[in-house]
Amino acid sequence: MKKIKTISFLFIITAIYDGLLGIIFIFAGNYAYQLCNITPPNHIGYVQFPAALLIIFAIMFTVIAKNPIKNRNLIPYGILLKTSYCAVVFFHWFTTEIPYMWKPFAIFDLLFLILFLWAYLSLGKMSGETQ
Repeated sequence: MKKIKTISFLFIITAIYDGLLGIIFIFAGNYAYQLCNITPPNHIGYVQFPAALLIIFAIMFTVIAKNPIKNRNLIPYGILLKTSYCAVVFFHWFTTEIPYMWKPFAIFDLLFLILFLWAYLSLGKMSGETQ
């Protein structure tokens, strides 16, 4: 049961992290770009839409945290979210360039990705599923 609490805590932390990022970029996206001396996209909607998606994922992570075993089927969507972001940022980071602003988020998301995989596999073992 300690492992279930740890997994719940992981998804609460992730919900807070993604939810706050989503709120910041919806309501203060241009300010975030200014703080980092980055020219924002030509329309704030390009920032607000992915920010809204982060809020949707934050809600999903909250649902997972409430009952990780029952909602294990949602974890692959979180894995795909984190994989997508990491793939884009690390690709550009290592092949061309990307503003520094995005790099810490990729490192955090890589950590979340690894922990999501651990949670998914652990919950599968607990429920008796074979991988």
